[in-house]
Amino acid sequence: MKQLLIVGLGGAIGSIARFLVSKLNLHWHFLSIPMGTLTVNVLGSLLIGFIAGVSARTEVISPSMRLFLMVGICGGFTTFSSFTNENLTLMQNGQFLSVLLYTGFSIFFGFLAVYLGYVASNL
Repeated sequence: MKQLLIVGLGGAIGSIARFLVSKLNLHWHFLSIPMGTLTVNVLGSLLIGFIAGVSARTEVISPSMRLFLMVGICGGFTTFSSFTNENLTLMQNGQFLSVLLYTGFSIFFGFLAVYLGYVASNL
């Protein structure tokens, strides 16, 4: 139960932060790219990479704090950060084919799922 509360609190903070950062879409445009989402994805990836790196080299971040920061805040902020961190782990383990397949499948099936969900909403 403690872990659920830790993740839930972090997730709430991350979701609120994502909402605030995504407001950039309303004020900053570049080639019609959703800059708020792009910013969230890149910042989330940077943050989860930093936390993972510090956690791998030191014991400064406790397991509960790591859960709060990585799964809670970063997960609430963007699941893209988890995706990129998992790919980094695969690369560090020399599983390059898995990186290509995971990335390719995620993008392809993600687009397909969004499209099918959109189509289903119009039935």
